[in-house]
Parts: sequence; C-alpha cells; structure tokens
Amino acid sequence: MIKTLFSKKTYREISQSDAKGRLEADRNILLLDVRTPEEYAAVHIPDSKSLPLDQLESRIEKFAADKDREIIVYCLSGARAASACSHLSAMGYTNVSTMGGIRT
Repeated sequence: MIKTLFSKKTYREISQSDAKGRLEADRNILLLDVRTPEEYAAVHIPDSKSLPLDQLESRIEKFAADKDREIIVYCLSGARAASACSHLSAMGYTNVSTMGGIRT
C-alpha cells in the first residue's frame, strides 16, 4: 500500500468528455466500472463492464486478455478508479486511464 502511494503514476487521467469522445471513436476500448454490483445495478454508463475493485486481479483477463488494450476506468468518486489503474499498471497493462467518478 505504501509503495502504491509514493510510486510514480503509470496511468493517465482524462476528462469525462475526452473519455466519451475516445469511446465513440473506438468501440474496442474497455470501459470498466469498478464499483460494487449493487452500485452498478443502480446506475452505470451504457456499454461499461462491471468488475468490482476487489475482483480486479482475479477477473481482468476475462475482459482484457491483451495487456495493450485501451482501458478507461471509473467509479463513484474517482478513488477506486485510481486504485484500479495503479493495480492494472502493476499487472502489466500499458494503456490505462481513469476518468474519475460519476458522482453528480
């Protein structure tokens, strides 16, 4: 945990509008929601995939076997998305971004 807090960030932060444009331009981008199943069921971005943060390491290959595939991550406030991006980068994923949270 301490190493993650002080290590160099290995993912990008993008705006929601930039994420929307990228997703419209490239249908192969994985939009990943790392909230709980209950949060996802209540509201989520269309075409996103639900993969709760606590299941990320064990299930990510189901969604992204190619570690160079572009992945955009979101959650409610942005904290879990940032954590997920750090974990994905540590696992060797090379094209990871967070668009923060969807809290309005």
